[in-house]
Amino acid sequence: IIHYTCMKVITYNVNGVRAAINKGFVDWLKATHADVICLQEIKAMKSQIPVSLFEDLGYHTYWHSAEKKGYSGTAILTKHAPLQVVYGYEPSYNQTDEEGRVLRIDLPNISIMSVYMPSGTREERISFKMDWMIRFYAYIEALQKTQPNLLIGGDYNICHQPIDIHNPKSNAKTSGFLPEERGWLTQFIELGFVDTFRHFNKEPEHYSWWSQRLGARARNVGWRIDYVLASPEAMPLVKDAFIWPNVLGSDHCPVGVTVTIPHRG
Repeated sequence: IIHYTCMKVITYNVNGVRAAINKGFVDWLKATHADVICLQEIKAMKSQIPVSLFEDLGYHTYWHSAEKKGYSGTAILTKHAPLQVVYGYEPSYNQTDEEGRVLRIDLPNISIMSVYMPSGTREERISFKMDWMIRFYAYIEALQKTQPNLLIGGDYNICHQPIDIHNPKSNAKTSGFLPEERGWLTQFIELGFVDTFRHFNKEPEHYSWWSQRLGARARNVGWRIDYVLASPEAMPLVKDAFIWPNVLGSDHCPVGVTVTIPHRG
């Protein structure tokens, strides 16, 4: 007999997990009933995080901190115990991840990755970002052969199309909307991935990040740079996708999907 488990999977750049906790993150998490939550920009070592706050809610927690203190880092909280956790890249791939940007859990019949792609806000980081994305592309292309049912949730730091950004013309030369960044994301999606939110929602003015200047969020002058991409094999499991712009506490908001996972029982 095949049974189905309905799961809510959320990705959220919290812009510092300790700051988020101080702004009510734990109460919010409790109210969401999320099964899996991928975090980015945790900006903390595991020893600095009151992990018991999440364990008390029934989560297994996995923290992949950057070597540099107070910087970058990813985490995954899951109510379902993983079969495997991969910090950074697969050992066989021979690639380091000092900035804690890639973290994956493998559950029965689905793998979920939290990714925090570099931002190119400074000139010297744009070439770093492009090099990083080229390596990540090659990694995911190889990974699809062993982990075909894959969701990649995270802060991609790229608006893909003009519909994904409030001011496409004035931002044409701004990192996050540069032609080479957008072209890379197009190629990445062409590995077979589906932008889950756009699959269900073709409307404009849905964003996941707002500048903290000039009241941008109140005016919804935003960028959609956080995604859950689903592999071709995983996409049939995805039943819905959402953005929650009313959740405050970070300059990003949570983005997620509802999936139905089959398993024999």
